[in-house]
Amino acid sequence: MEFFIDRELPVPLRTQLHGLIEYGIACGELPIGEVLPSVRELAERVGVAPVTVSQVYADLKAAGLIDTRPGSGSFVIDSQQARLAGRPDTSSLHSLVDQLIEESRARGIGPAELVSLVSSRVFHRDRIRPRFRIAMVGLFDDATASYAGFISSRLGRGVTVEPVTIAALERDPAAKARTNSADLAVTFANRHREVATLVTDTKVVVISFTPSEETRMALASLDSLASIAVVSRFPDFLSIMKNGVQRFAPHVNEIVATQLETPDLGTIIAGASVVVYSSGAEGVVAHLQPGVQSLEYRHAPDTADIERVIVPIIRAAGGKPQPTGSLPRKRRTSTNT
Repeated sequence: MEFFIDRELPVPLRTQLHGLIEYGIACGELPIGEVLPSVRELAERVGVAPVTVSQVYADLKAAGLIDTRPGSGSFVIDSQQARLAGRPDTSSLHSLVDQLIEESRARGIGPAELVSLVSSRVFHRDRIRPRFRIAMVGLFDDATASYAGFISSRLGRGVTVEPVTIAALERDPAAKARTNSADLAVTFANRHREVATLVTDTKVVVISFTPSEETRMALASLDSLASIAVVSRFPDFLSIMKNGVQRFAPHVNEIVATQLETPDLGTIIAGASVVVYSSGAEGVVAHLQPGVQSLEYRHAPDTADIERVIVPIIRAAGGKPQPTGSLPRKRRTSTNT
């Protein structure tokens, strides 16, 4: 992964570096087990003081995203145990079986009858083949619904994917209960620990997200004479987002970036012919002058991760995902009128 910071941005270098590494983990560029550069090496590479890198690594470790071991350096943590923390273990299952046995005895049901009853019930459940329910846990309603639709289109019939935001889990008991009753919850790597504390009765897994095809195509099709203003809600990811715009629109020379909540926002967007905004920063569109094009910089779930992470879990549970292939998606671009 390329490590970089942008000194022209109104974002502290420590915040940029933290966001860069966190983004790399969330999007799969820094996979589990990946060894990060040493403090001194990374400091020299990006041109910051070693203490800044040490502080970033300490923050990431406190967030449960990396670990540091003497002699081994810092590396992306294997969070498999954390992912399974909310699942009942074998002893819990044994306890439930014991309760069932005691209940059957109290009702005068013998061992052979109980085994027959359980077997017939298993057969009935297999025969009706209930849909496998997945909860896609994200940050923003519209973007999360898009992620859920994308995953659903890859898994096809027999699987339902329901969007839910972290905010909804925190404030809505019904949304939290429904998510906890799902067969699986999917979220970003950098949000895993937060989601796992809210969704304790459902297995929580992480997949990678990459800039969507529609985002890449929209950026590539921009006029080379365009002046782009990049607007992010989160200062941590402003440098990453600007770098992505430069990567997918290399023919455009005039690119500036700023945060949504900044005093100079109006001045910056006033000089732009195209405004590229992050998910969650849709409010900037209302401030654009007529004729200014707007484009959401949206991500999409990584198709390979859907096959690698989600599909095996569905099959292990007895489900049969039926991939439907790619579905056409509308480009999310507009011109302010």
